[in-house]
Amino acid sequence: MTLTRSVIEEEAAAYVEEEPLYPVEQEAIETYPTAFAGGEFGFRDAEWVVQWYYRRYLGAYPDREHREGEARFGENERGAVREAVIDAANAADLAERIERLTELEGVDVGVASAFLQFIDPDRYVAVDGRTWGVLSRAGELADSYPDSLSVEEYRRFLDTCRAVAEEHGVDCWTLYRALWRLGTEE
Repeated sequence: MTLTRSVIEEEAAAYVEEEPLYPVEQEAIETYPTAFAGGEFGFRDAEWVVQWYYRRYLGAYPDREHREGEARFGENERGAVREAVIDAANAADLAERIERLTELEGVDVGVASAFLQFIDPDRYVAVDGRTWGVLSRAGELADSYPDSLSVEEYRRFLDTCRAVAEEHGVDCWTLYRALWRLGTEE
């Protein structure tokens, strides 16, 4: 598979037309960056990001793991969630952003990447085996998705996404949508 601008744009457009979560995702993309940075959000907004990370698979994600991740996140103190999200939204670098988020129960690097996508959709892409796999099949990443994703592995994924987006003149949110759609072919 080769990622070209036309492939990315076609798949991103198909995402808009066919993915059932797109309308609520787009609303979050438009509102969460300002809300998260300014502290103008409630616990349910942060919880929605965690739920989105697992539920976007629409039943294909192992139910037990999905329920456990969401339940662990629900154990966090509301104030701790608020502080971590605000801190991550305003942190200077990637490692600091992820560190603040992964201090929360139920947030690993993958879930943290989802928060980052909704904190700054122009610069971040949510990672999972599906999106990573597309980049790997396209020859953009040399290895398969790791069993336990590290910050450095996410940084490599993110750098690759940014390079592909820049090369093809698209933003990261458009690239994410294309990668997600292309991942359904696996």
